[in-house]
Parts: sequence; structure tokens; C-alpha cells
Amino acid sequence: MPEAIPEGDYERGKKIFKQRCLQCHVIDSTATKTGPTLNGLWNRKSGSVPTFDYSAANKSKGVIWNKESLFEYLLNPKKYIPGTKMVFAGLKKAEERADLIKFIEVESQKPPS
Repeated sequence: MPEAIPEGDYERGKKIFKQRCLQCHVIDSTATKTGPTLNGLWNRKSGSVPTFDYSAANKSKGVIWNKESLFEYLLNPKKYIPGTKMVFAGLKKAEERADLIKFIEVESQKPPS
């Protein structure tokens, strides 16, 4: 049975994003860094930002990013998508993943600045 996903806290998620994600990802624009933009991520298919050079694994996974898929992915990205270029080891605590997902859910759906 899949692990229950906690509600998540936006402010704690914002802090996690700044500490763990911002060095490789933006969420408030369509620019790419080491990783693809997370703007528009919600309900987007993996490997689909046209200006980013994804691994074949990300392109072929075909996952739609939402609360459930991100919760599993953020636990261990390399296990969820073997062959991904993402170097992030993951977040083991369910609460931290839920917090980060809450922040991403809200911010990724805003128009880019």
C-alpha cells in the first residue's frame, strides 16, 4: 500500500526549495539552469521542456508530475527514473517531501515572471 501523503506546508517547502533545489532549478521563469525550469511542472509530462537536454530516461518515462508522482520521485529520483541526470539524492522524510511538493504545486502554476 502506498505511503499516505501528508498535507504539506508552503512556507517550509519554500525553505526546502531554496536550500535544496534553487541551485539547479528555477520556478518563477521559463529559464533553465543545470536542471529544467519547474514553472508549469504541475501536470506536465516528464522530459517535456523543449529548451532542456533531458536524459533518454526522463524523456521515455512518460510520468505526469503531480502530488503522487513527485512524492515517490523525491524519495529517490535515481530509483524512480533510472538513468536520470538529476544528482539530488532525495528527501527521505515524508513531511519534507510533502512540504516541498506544496510549494512546487503553488509556485509552478503561476505565470512566469
